Amino acid sequence: MRPVRGVLLAVAVALPAAATPALAGDGPSARPGPSTAASTQVAPPWDFESGASAPVLDPAEVVRESLYVTAPVDSDHDGRDDEVYVEVVRPEVTETGLQVPVVYFASPYFSGGNPMEFHDVDVELHVPESANAGERAAEVSAVRTTEAADNEVARPAIRSAYEDFLLARGYAVVYAESLGTGLSTGCPTTGGANETAGARSVVDWLNGRASARDESGAVIEAGWTTGRVGMMGVSYNGTLPNAVAATGVEGLEAIVPIGAISNWYDYYRADGAVVAPGGYQGEDADVLATYVHTRSDRDVCAPVIDALTEAQDRVTGDYNEFWDERNYLNNVDRVHAAVLAVHGLDDWNVKTRQVAQWYEALAQHDVPRSIWLHQAGHVDPLSIRREEWLETLNRWFTRYLHNVDNGVEDEPRATLQREDGSWAREADWPAQTASDAALWPWPGGGSEGELDPRNAVPGSPTVERFADDATRSAQSLVDAPSSGNRLAYYTSPATQDVRLSGTPRVDFAVSFTRPAANLSALLIDRAPDGSTKIVTRGWTDPQNREADDSTSAIVPGETYQVSLSMQPHDYVLPEGHELGLVVLSSDREYTLRPAPGAGLAVELGRTRLVLPTVGGSSTLAEAFGR
Repeated sequence: MRPVRGVLLAVAVALPAAATPALAGDGPSARPGPSTAASTQVAPPWDFESGASAPVLDPAEVVRESLYVTAPVDSDHDGRDDEVYVEVVRPEVTETGLQVPVVYFASPYFSGGNPMEFHDVDVELHVPESANAGERAAEVSAVRTTEAADNEVARPAIRSAYEDFLLARGYAVVYAESLGTGLSTGCPTTGGANETAGARSVVDWLNGRASARDESGAVIEAGWTTGRVGMMGVSYNGTLPNAVAATGVEGLEAIVPIGAISNWYDYYRADGAVVAPGGYQGEDADVLATYVHTRSDRDVCAPVIDALTEAQDRVTGDYNEFWDERNYLNNVDRVHAAVLAVHGLDDWNVKTRQVAQWYEALAQHDVPRSIWLHQAGHVDPLSIRREEWLETLNRWFTRYLHNVDNGVEDEPRATLQREDGSWAREADWPAQTASDAALWPWPGGGSEGELDPRNAVPGSPTVERFADDATRSAQSLVDAPSSGNRLAYYTSPATQDVRLSGTPRVDFAVSFTRPAANLSALLIDRAPDGSTKIVTRGWTDPQNREADDSTSAIVPGETYQVSLSMQPHDYVLPEGHELGLVVLSSDREYTLRPAPGAGLAVELGRTRLVLPTVGGSSTLAEAFGR
């Protein structure tokens, strides 16, 4: 999630106990009243007649403040609590007693980034001892703009594309630099507990539970706010709202995570496989931390970032304590903030699993929620559907920050953009009429076998073989009329549109000639003219077939049941198109790339493609019956 480039670099480290504090202020507490300077209450000028806040204030008439909020963590180990650099932009009328809610942007990107060195991905895969024996511009919702005063160039102020829109509608806008970045102290750890503590401390300050100072050391209070806070942002800037919401902090009433992470493990790993964000092969948690580490005295954090490299474990790819600290799903039961989640169905940086699993977990805990899914990639919806998006955002914040009962919680939860650019509102997502339905591969995968909805290959085991070659791209293997480096299976042309909504998976019976190999699968849409599109894809390490936190040896020649989940999707296969399954080992753009030659053998009778299909098995039978 780097700014200016469209990938989300993430860095996490196993921190000493001092860096994983118990966060203060978990319970509700009374907010202090307005400061002395704002002691005279005034009637709010808000206009909510349409169910959304109307622009009633001049966004140019504001007070700008810079300050440092104390965070309850010492992640740079200098013996002092870390401080979060904050810039406040609030309506000028707050000086005369009006209290306003806050929209808060937290980011590690406000001060830019550093050069990065990526990990080598042309490496051999890990073999356990037992086996041996046998863009970023789209991600940054706020940037610095240079302002001059008295013929001197001031430190650039942080600005957001949403700032004027929000100020005019009665919100203060607050920006904070993540720990270890810009003017904040502490160290960046790519989603670690210290970063969450730093971002959360600003919500605590806005509610009178944390202290802040200005440059001179004078105490700064936030008596100008109601204490009702919303957080939003894209990519890393959208991940921090998820992290803070998962602490259950009082005062955080709503979040809008856009292209955001819910579990950092799933950003850099896939069921034990080391997997890169799309377009950024070799990126990992330590690389991202290095990129965002922009505080001026960076030597102090070198040991912390070095620890990330070891703790992230690019050798086995196993889930461990390091990743568990960065898994916000663990604490979704603490979330009370209303969540408006936004994601691109073509986002291969922060992949769709991140929003799908977060949204599902929120549903299980009955958290107020809504979801926007569009056809683009890792972008802010401002660039997709500006006016409708701003109206949606306005109504969301009006309901939960201005606390106006406008009924958004009773509306359909899902807004989806279809492949033709049209938009639809649905009760929820995935589609409530979707259920798992299977297709079975039939012989011929070296060139092209059939995908059949009726049954598996009968009789004695039918095995098809191929060999890994990471020098070949996935698309080139899809388009090859035949290949010894993949297996391909296609349905007959669909006799009707087929909608998939949810998470496809492949249940394999597979053996290997080597004790380590990648396993990847692609879901393909092939048009009548023969052109192909990779709809979604997935990866797994067969050594993690039993659990993502446990490596189990592979014995060459032995057949294993391995389940591989693809990235969730919502996709309509048009009538006349064919649906395809392409199986390969290494996926050049995403996985580690060992030397070619590992052999894989798939037993067709015990292998199936399972699709979340609207209408279920009957739809597949009607569309693809032969």
